[in-house]
Amino acid sequence: MRCNCFASPRNRRDMLQTSAAGFGQMALAAIAAQYHAAAGAEIQAAIPKRAQRVIFLFMWGGPSHVDLFDPKPRLNQDDGKTLHGSSVGVADKETLGTLMGSPFKFDQHGDSGIWISELFPHLSGHADRLCVIRSLHTEGNAHGEALLRLHTGQANLVRPSVGAWVSYGLGSVNENLPAFITISPPRGHGGVQNYGNAFLPAVHQGTAIGAAEVPIAKAKVANLTNPNISLSTQRSQLDLIQSLNHQHLAEINHDQHIEGMIANYELAFRMQSTMPAVMSLDDESKQTLDLYGIGSDQTDNFGRQCLLARKFAEQGVRYIQVSTDYTWDHHKNVKDGSVTEAAKVDRPIAGLLTDLAARGLLDDTLVLWGAEFGRTPTVENEDGRNHHPQGFTMWMAGGGARAGLTFGASDDFGYAPIENPVHMHDLHATLLYALGLDHEHLTYRHAGRDFRLTDVYGNVIHDVLTSHPQTS
Repeated sequence: MRCNCFASPRNRRDMLQTSAAGFGQMALAAIAAQYHAAAGAEIQAAIPKRAQRVIFLFMWGGPSHVDLFDPKPRLNQDDGKTLHGSSVGVADKETLGTLMGSPFKFDQHGDSGIWISELFPHLSGHADRLCVIRSLHTEGNAHGEALLRLHTGQANLVRPSVGAWVSYGLGSVNENLPAFITISPPRGHGGVQNYGNAFLPAVHQGTAIGAAEVPIAKAKVANLTNPNISLSTQRSQLDLIQSLNHQHLAEINHDQHIEGMIANYELAFRMQSTMPAVMSLDDESKQTLDLYGIGSDQTDNFGRQCLLARKFAEQGVRYIQVSTDYTWDHHKNVKDGSVTEAAKVDRPIAGLLTDLAARGLLDDTLVLWGAEFGRTPTVENEDGRNHHPQGFTMWMAGGGARAGLTFGASDDFGYAPIENPVHMHDLHATLLYALGLDHEHLTYRHAGRDFRLTDVYGNVIHDVLTSHPQTS
């Protein structure tokens, strides 16, 4: 049988009739959207929201936890000695390399006494807002696998990203902006998969602004505006295109790709009226710009990214990721590399926390800091550290995170968790829980089975969350 899915209307009357059928499909789609929203509300009903949104500060490459947030006196004491596998529970390896102590001084900060390296003097002032998790572990010794596990929960198949799941579970607050925005995302190590929607409806894919290696001041949202055609003309053109899209959709009954394209066309049109103003920093005071380190060569780029994250948070974007360039991968010269990279982000991150708190946004914004893995306590290439997924540190602040808490612990050398281990699946389950989402029930039917961010794994780490939600 020949398919006539792409057959053109014979005349104007046919076109109007088929377009009308398309408008009927629009109504059905709206009803379906309401149904899914109701289903989402039912899933969330038993879990009060602690946070309304997430800002993820991604340090691409893998910062050294034993040089930043997990001080190890024994590591310094045994500097230059051999690390035996039996010392850290690795029975099948006699030796794991030569230990290298940290060159940096650690101090306790705030009333909570959280240990933070001297490399973060500005962030240290927010110690009592931080929930530091020292017992993360994951799989993947290579960046590509580890990044995909961090961003999608899986590495062997294409899966939706965390932000896409959040968008799917919570929907959008601002109809003129995407629910998921990624600022300066990495192009390598998984690339678009790190903010993709995979099999979720296309509207849940992250909207990328720039790329990690492009200064954010020069980054734009591609094709956001058309200076040669008025908005009214664009609207007329879009109406014609959408009528054809709806006609085709009505003929084939259901196609999530076409439905996603229709939704994204409409969102892209509406973004023209909102996105340019949000991305402009012209309305920000000098005091605010200084707070983020904007104007200083060292902190300008990441400061701009963090300020944009605050602006998008204000506008109701659900999931915002901010990424450094691929500059934390210190296989050599970890000392100078850590000094340089920490100086780029310390003041902007502290500025973000200060600004969010001053505007009343920190209580319902969960800020997450971390990377795909940490670094080895052993030396590589004379003065560097290798990839280390076996144990590392991340921290949270605001949005339901228990402030002033250090959770979990690694062994004397920072090699592996020995207290309250937190797998990447556990972190994802906990993040969703803070947003009022049950990771076991936030599912999507695809290829004959129900998929979820945490696959068949993951436990919510209740101890790192406040006992009572801070938001309605």
